[in-house]
Amino acid sequence: MAKLYFYYASMNAGKSTTLLQADFNYRERGMATMLWTAALDDRSDHQAIESRIGLGADAQRYAPDTDLWGRISAAHRVEPLACVLVDEAQFLTEAQVWQLARVADHANIPVLCYGLRTDFQGELFHGSKVLLGIADSLIELKAVCHCGRKSTMNLRVDASGAAVQQGAQTEIGGNDRYVALCRRHFVEALGR
Repeated sequence: MAKLYFYYASMNAGKSTTLLQADFNYRERGMATMLWTAALDDRSDHQAIESRIGLGADAQRYAPDTDLWGRISAAHRVEPLACVLVDEAQFLTEAQVWQLARVADHANIPVLCYGLRTDFQGELFHGSKVLLGIADSLIELKAVCHCGRKSTMNLRVDASGAAVQQGAQTEIGGNDRYVALCRRHFVEALGR
């Protein structure tokens, strides 16, 4: 029986790298996969999942109105899929998470979702909240704070490196906009 997996972590934990390695493992054995990433991440000019260490692969892009069940089941009828892999899973809608659960439960295709658990204010992303609630398996990937402790928080910073406390939940960026910290240093940076 296929399962719905949620691999979660703070920034810089290697979520995309881990996803790409899993995809490579399936493809190396001649199995077909389908990769997805969020359409709102427009840092790349083509459809791709790219890791900070330079690995990448073509991927479908999902928006809030994308019918993942419909698109995945249609692709599966053309070429049987061994696995579906979803990057930036924190941006999934509740309906999309349930569609991915349906892929695992009814199409018997494992679904591996990778994403952030919380935003820059320590609040759960909506997609992550639903995944934490219904995924069959929860796997935490580890990143390290500058102090050596496990990073669990994502601090948003401005151009000068100062902590940002207000703003939209989603602002696309990498090391230029976010720093992965342990809870203690996250709280200290925000002056809480």
